[in-house]
Amino acid sequence: MKPDEIGKVQSYLRKTFNNNSISIAPPAKPSAPVEVSIGEEFIGVLHRDEEDGEVSFQLLMTILDIDLEDV
Repeated sequence: MKPDEIGKVQSYLRKTFNNNSISIAPPAKPSAPVEVSIGEEFIGVLHRDEEDGEVSFQLLMTILDIDLEDV
């Protein structure tokens, strides 16, 4: 994922969820996942997909059953 794309997706997520604590860290290696966090808390992985000349981004967020115990 390109640095300018990371910046645009980060801005989009911050605006959409009204949360400036959302951050997207550039991957350490080109093949490494792109991690999304809120503050210091890791929340998911961002994927880039390109098909037929169209680019889309997917945010995969896993919620563990133990995270739901206090809800």
